[in-house]
Amino acid sequence: MTDTKAQSSHRSAPQRIVRPEPPKPPARPSKVSFWRYLRLFREDILSAQPAKLYRAWMAEFRAPSFRSFLINQPDLIKRVLKDEADNFPKSDRIAEGLKPLLGDSVFLTNGDTWKRQRRIIDPAFEGGRLKETYPAMRAAAEAAVQRLHQQLGQGDEVEVEEVTSHVAADVIFRTLFSIPIENTVASEVFGRFRAYQRSQPLLNLAAFVPLPKWMPRFFRPDTRASADKIRALITELTQQRMAAIARGDAPQDLATKIMTTSDPKTAERFDTAEMVDQVAIFFLAGHETSASALAWTLYLMALYPDWQEKLAQEAAVLEDPGFAAVSKLRLSRDVFREALRLYPPVPMMVREAICPVTFRNRSVPKGAQIVLSPWHLHRHTRLWDNPDGFDPTRWHSENGKKCQREAYIPFSSGARVCPGAGFAMVEGPLILSMILRDFKLSCSAEKAPVPVAHLTVRSRNGIWLQITPRHGADQS
Repeated sequence: MTDTKAQSSHRSAPQRIVRPEPPKPPARPSKVSFWRYLRLFREDILSAQPAKLYRAWMAEFRAPSFRSFLINQPDLIKRVLKDEADNFPKSDRIAEGLKPLLGDSVFLTNGDTWKRQRRIIDPAFEGGRLKETYPAMRAAAEAAVQRLHQQLGQGDEVEVEEVTSHVAADVIFRTLFSIPIENTVASEVFGRFRAYQRSQPLLNLAAFVPLPKWMPRFFRPDTRASADKIRALITELTQQRMAAIARGDAPQDLATKIMTTSDPKTAERFDTAEMVDQVAIFFLAGHETSASALAWTLYLMALYPDWQEKLAQEAAVLEDPGFAAVSKLRLSRDVFREALRLYPPVPMMVREAICPVTFRNRSVPKGAQIVLSPWHLHRHTRLWDNPDGFDPTRWHSENGKKCQREAYIPFSSGARVCPGAGFAMVEGPLILSMILRDFKLSCSAEKAPVPVAHLTVRSRNGIWLQITPRHGADQS
């Protein structure tokens, strides 16, 4: 009788829901040899770092002829990115692997060259331009939904990084050049870029430790060849557009806006070579980072089905095809913002001190590399409540508001903040909402993703989800 009562009481007790934690790569042991660090770094920059970086305000790497400082302290980050930005230009060490693709793009340049480039580029991404590009953005999202309807059965397992890369590339080509991804040149650029991103890290080892020039940088042999082909294809698109501008029949998209904008100081415009450099970074920043962020957001929605359903219901506002509907995607924006916190597409940034400074009573010599890590900052245990947990409601808490101001830099900050940040915060929630409106997502039981850093934060073996149409029948 007693056992029966106990069992009955146990059955009637409310069961606590155990919420899984979003995946996070394991940190390396605190102390490893220099050569072991090189091997770990080659495999993945995220798991090569020690766990103490999630709570340290600053960490220093010291070698006989080299010093590097990773900073997580908010006032130091503000100093480097905003207050004294001219004293901490972008390190040229990050250009070693990216220059074959990006040339002298705004992502790599510094000083007067960079300032001139931003004066020409920034007007294309001003607030009013978002409304103008929205129809092309929405058309790409609708095309992605239709592709899924045509390809999927009930509960098919899909590698969603492929899906998000496709739609993000489509957005870029439609908004930049007014052509869909199915265009022959656009399709080839997309295919070659997919291969490139898996072989090329955004940060190479030279950004952290001094490597002699004879030491290989561990890039695959076809990386440079892929970059050359991508640039040749972009050159073809750029030359065609410049000819259309000269004829007076160019569409009024982002490419035309940038190519016809003059530097207000010099009245100069980008020539063909300069424009190719900028298009390359638009594709990298606008396609690769958006694809990464959206893929992780979809995974989080599969991991947290209660949030998935909230967003699916909110997506009803998209029955209105106009730009005004975007402002009503409040939950979707909170979720996307939280995904950018947990999985910032660009996990680390590197600046260089051009004069001696002092950080936390330590001498920072001229030439030292200053590493800012959104990956560690966004999960810092002394800054964030529940730093490793998924909580989109945090943005309305006092802690979340404070951290958003001081410790949240998915698009960088200060003068070098990504010009397309506003663009991304429309694109991401829009595509997310349109997919969840039509499909249910669930996690693959045996394929949990492991975050690694390639050009952006991706999963080591892809992100696999089961995707089921919400209304059963094919809607194509």
